[in-house]
Amino acid sequence: MSEPDRRLRSLLELGQIIGLDLQIDEMLIRIAQKACEVMEADRCSLFLHDPATDELWSTVALGMRGQVIRIPSGAGIAGHCFRTGETINLKDAYADLRFNKEIDAHTGYRTQSLLCMPVYKRSGLKLGVIQLLNKKDGVFAREDEAFLTIFGNHASVFIEMAQLHQARIDALEQSRKELELLNRAKSKALDHLSHELRTPLSVIQGHLRLLKRKFQTQASPVEGEKFFEPLEKNLNRLTEIQQETDKIIRSYQASKEERISLFSFAEQILEKVKQSAVHRKVHFQLEGRKELCLSSSPEVLEDILGGLLKNAIENTPDEGTIQILLEQKDERLLLKVQDSGVGITEENQKQIFDGLFHTLDTELYTSKKPFDFGAGGKGLDLLRMKVHGQRFGFNLSLESRRCIHIPTDHDLCPGRISECRHCQIPKDCQASGGSTFCVSFPVAREKG
Repeated sequence: MSEPDRRLRSLLELGQIIGLDLQIDEMLIRIAQKACEVMEADRCSLFLHDPATDELWSTVALGMRGQVIRIPSGAGIAGHCFRTGETINLKDAYADLRFNKEIDAHTGYRTQSLLCMPVYKRSGLKLGVIQLLNKKDGVFAREDEAFLTIFGNHASVFIEMAQLHQARIDALEQSRKELELLNRAKSKALDHLSHELRTPLSVIQGHLRLLKRKFQTQASPVEGEKFFEPLEKNLNRLTEIQQETDKIIRSYQASKEERISLFSFAEQILEKVKQSAVHRKVHFQLEGRKELCLSSSPEVLEDILGGLLKNAIENTPDEGTIQILLEQKDERLLLKVQDSGVGITEENQKQIFDGLFHTLDTELYTSKKPFDFGAGGKGLDLLRMKVHGQRFGFNLSLESRRCIHIPTDHDLCPGRISECRHCQIPKDCQASGGSTFCVSFPVAREKG
């Protein structure tokens, strides 16, 4: 193969050698090795410009792999080449005053011939310099200069791609660190807020009880109830927010995981929830494979399933049905809580997991109690589940269709299917709307 053909082939091989590996340090090494091979040089130094420090740096300098070399961007042969854009071709490096002999003295290497030229970005700005030392057979010729220009242009494309790739990685890492700091600050702020609320709320509750007793001795009970009822109701709401905030904070703390039989566990939680909702006329169904198991904290799993059932009961009218479905799909276990309730509008679905967000107008549920139809809430249960998911590696998703007969948040459901003028039987209600919350867990593996 002729010399021109060999060198042209080397340009194709350069891309094949680098491939899709965009790690900048390894790429510089491969480019330098190929340059030495093609140009028949003993060593290659590839310096890149660092705009932040105005230095030339390389991990591939004078054959010392892995050591980062940094020099001022105007120092020595490489610096002069970078500053002026000149190609420097020396038969005897020691005869040029710009050559730094101290490097040879430090490394024990003897530089004789030298070829150095700038490398450019696609934009035309200088990327750095490439420097070849000691031609194995004679000195670097004009043909070497011409080919090194072509070689450098090809290499610069790969280097610039690697730098852009690294910049993206650095930006993502910086964003991740900033997000961690923000989450830590947010957690501390919530912790502090919860702590600061606890004591004054307790004091206010105590004084309110004393004031209520004193007021009742001086006024009629009816007048007292009218005066104190809204105060107690809103104070209780603040207390609930403080308690639920505490739960969210504890969700970030370590919890011991156990192997749990999903079906029997769901049966237990369902019985507890039924006791709390005994005043409601809602039908429950539990279906699925009884052998399914998962690894989780029992407290966390109870919090999730109990919260989803409470949410479903409060959104399902009397005579409606709530189903718990347990399935396995590929490598995930699916726990679904499906209700035949009023459903959630598309707009509200976007914010349902954000916390302190309710899907009913405040005035429509302030008089309701937990598990009552339309009781609403502050959305902290779903936020807490989202936190659990981030902590324990499960996913929470929602599919919902708003009841076609009450399309907006201000439209009211009568709360009992038999009282709805649009529905003749429960199946009519089930067909008009409802929601399914799905929790997806990784399959538990047998140990050993």
